[in-house]
Parts: sequence; structure tokens; C-alpha cells
Amino acid sequence: MKLTATVKAAGCAAKLSPSVLDAVLRRLPRQIDDNVLVGFETSDDAGVYRLSGGLALVQTVDFFTPIVDEPFSFGQIAAANSLSDIYAMGGRPISALSIVAFPEKGDLEILEQILRGGLAKMTEAGCTVIGGHSIRDEDMKFGYAVTGLIDPTRIWRNVGAQPGDALLLTKPLGAGVISTGLKQGRIAETSVIAATAAMSRLNRDAAEALAEIEERSPGTIHAVTDVTGFALLGHAREMAVGSGVSLEIDHAAIEYLPGAVAASREGFYSGGLRNNRQFIGECVAFQPSVPEEFQNLLFDPQTSGGLLVALAAAEVDAALGALAAREVSARRIGQVLSKRSPLMEVK
Repeated sequence: MKLTATVKAAGCAAKLSPSVLDAVLRRLPRQIDDNVLVGFETSDDAGVYRLSGGLALVQTVDFFTPIVDEPFSFGQIAAANSLSDIYAMGGRPISALSIVAFPEKGDLEILEQILRGGLAKMTEAGCTVIGGHSIRDEDMKFGYAVTGLIDPTRIWRNVGAQPGDALLLTKPLGAGVISTGLKQGRIAETSVIAATAAMSRLNRDAAEALAEIEERSPGTIHAVTDVTGFALLGHAREMAVGSGVSLEIDHAAIEYLPGAVAASREGFYSGGLRNNRQFIGECVAFQPSVPEEFQNLLFDPQTSGGLLVALAAAEVDAALGALAAREVSARRIGQVLSKRSPLMEVK
């Protein structure tokens, strides 16, 4: 079965439009609990709840429709994506609950392979699956609610970037256009293999490298977020708004998945990409030298994408070295500026 052909949108491209979420969340009442260190009000990657002076829970939930056709790989990617929010906050995942939506008359071998893939990736992360919940649904969906542990004094937020900081990105872009091309049966197998490998990789190595730099030079890491459904520019916008800064991004410095630029030129754009561009477009200015296909890749919804990091510029070389030592192909993609208009500029 071609899993991506069974659903309208693949992976994180199936997320609700950021404009819809923004409008609804703004109307919800504010919760009062002094133990909530990070809640949903700040658009952070995960919530943090203090248990004691030196210990807190970090919690997240993520699930989506098939992003690839192979069931085992779909399960792996869904698990890696769910774990990513824990790593982006600086936490350590310890347990997970699975979330399954599967057709009533679906092939149970497919379901088993999805669950096996997810379990394999959770085992790799040292995170124990302790239960879950399933429902009948013609649109297949899979993911996890993940709980981790974190030191409440060492939480990475998606806010806190400072003028003069460097911006790093730890995975290549382009998973969205490649999965859309796959859904249409018009993408090369080599591109699918490369995208699957990138999406399946845990952000654990990247997080451990950043923690090493932070341990050696406290206060170096100023803001971290993972790049998923709202695209590089969507998550960069959240960082810029929350930090009260502006960002400059060099499109040529970004690494793109093999075949991603060609897929963008072919117009393999999801509804999620269009939603992102509509919501974020007014916040970003592209220099005339930036081709349209690269502009769209920066609005492309990513699934299990890399970490976007704002850190002190003096520590960039050390950070890139620590990341390379763990075989993480990170790139310096821009810098943080004092707040100005436009909020973000791409050169």
C-alpha cells in the first residue's frame, strides 16, 4: 500500500494553519499554577512542570499522517519527531504513550510495522513506551505523547536570542516538498531515501553537543527550537517575536535535501506551505537575488526537522566542532539583529 496516497496531507504538513491556532489560543483563559515553568502561551516546543527545586517534567505530544510509504519508516519518523520537542528544550525523554488512528479494515501487518518502527526509535532514545490509545479512522495517524526530565534551571526556550548571536540549523530542509512529490509519484527514490534518513535521525546528538558547549561556557546557548510544521521561517518568527529581535538568514548557507530544490522548482507544494506563507509572509523580506524556489523552501513544512539555535557568536566554531564530532551536519545560516522592520530578512 502507498501510505502517502491514503491521506490528503503528509506528515507535519497536515497541521492546522498557524493563523487558525494563533486566533484560537489567544482567546483561551490564562492558567494560574506557579509550578508551570513553560506553558502553551509562549509557543514553546514543550511544556515544563516543576516537581521540586531541582527536577521538572518536560512534556509534549505529536502525531501526524504518513510522510513516507514504508510503514516501519513512518513509525520511526513519527517517534523521532515526537522526541524532538524534548531535546529542543534540553530535556531527557523517559516515557511515551502511543497515539494511533487506523482504518477499521486496514491491513494489520501495516499497523504492526508502524508500531515496530516507533518502538525501535523509542528504544534507541532510551525512552520506554508504557501504553497508548487507538481509534478507528480512515486517515491513518501515528505519534506519541512523550514525558522527559529536565533541570528547571537549565531549560532551553525558543525565546532569549540576543543581537549579535549566530543562528545554526542542524538538519537540511526540504522534507515537505519531497513528501508532496512522493505523494504524487513524481520524486526520485534517492531523494526519498535521503529525506527518510534525515527525518528518522534523533535530535539527541545535536542536543548533547549543545549541552557540551553550555557546560563548558554557561550562558552560551540563548534560544533553541525545532523546525517542524511551521517551517524554518515560522519557527524563526516565533523566536524573533518572543526574543524582541530581528533575524537575518542567508538562504545559500542552508543545507537542502538532495532533490529538494528541484522539487520546489516543480511546484510540489503542500497546503501547509501555502498556509505558512500566508501567515508569515508579511514578516519577512526577501532580497531580489533569492530565487522563488528557495523562498518557498523556507516556508516548507518540515517533519522531524533539525534544531534552530541562537548562540553567542564567539562559540560558533566550538559548537560546530562539537556537532561535527557527533556527525551532525550543522550550518551557520544567519545572525540575530536588534529589532527592526522587517522582522526577518533573507538574503
